[in-house]
Amino acid sequence: MKKIVIASNNLGKLNEIGAILAPLEIEIVAQSTLGVTEAEEPHFTFVENALVKAHHASRATGLPALADDSGICVDALGGAPGVHSARFAGEPAADAPRTREAQDERNNQKLLALLANEKNRKAHYVCVIVLTRGPDDPRPLICEAEWHGEIIDAPRGNGGFGYDPLFMVAGTGKTGAEFSTAEKNRISHRAQALAQLVSRLRDEPGLAAASPDGRRPAIASRDSVLAPRRRPSEFPPGRGRS
Repeated sequence: MKKIVIASNNLGKLNEIGAILAPLEIEIVAQSTLGVTEAEEPHFTFVENALVKAHHASRATGLPALADDSGICVDALGGAPGVHSARFAGEPAADAPRTREAQDERNNQKLLALLANEKNRKAHYVCVIVLTRGPDDPRPLICEAEWHGEIIDAPRGNGGFGYDPLFMVAGTGKTGAEFSTAEKNRISHRAQALAQLVSRLRDEPGLAAASPDGRRPAIASRDSVLAPRRRPSEFPPGRGRS
């Protein structure tokens, strides 16, 4: 396994995935650089949507494909936004900005409004990573992790993306947006799921884990990995709250 296509166009995800997979001697490329369109995500579970995206990218390219499906689940909202996290606030008005950052802001504002009178602020991020070795892989690798915390009353921090500025990570006193990139890539839901994947990939035949000189191998064409942002996908319990 020398090359993997990443089934996402979300810049934040691509950066995190690229950084965490860097110790493996694998070339990774964003699907957009190979002309792959984004897959439909009609399902109500993270794992089903991740499988759909990975299979779509692998069939289109003939390459191994990695897909991430993730979202934030808030206890007081019955698990919402969940799979609807990326479009929780709905589509923007015709004259509103349509950037990823603007959508994140609308989503965060809706979440705060819904929790205005709630005492239970507990929440957790969920990430499911799927890697299919080829278009017809009967046993794709599936890794899942959670990141627990609570929703605070106002955003804090300038890092991360999505709901990170509102997500106070349990036991840290920091929001997801207040960690450095390196710190977040050690503890987040995506970091935990990808760490599981890295561990399992080290047992894959023909995969080198590090460069002979001990340095981290370069990820091929960083520009190709940093594709334009688009929405991440997310989880079930929020199905009626989009």
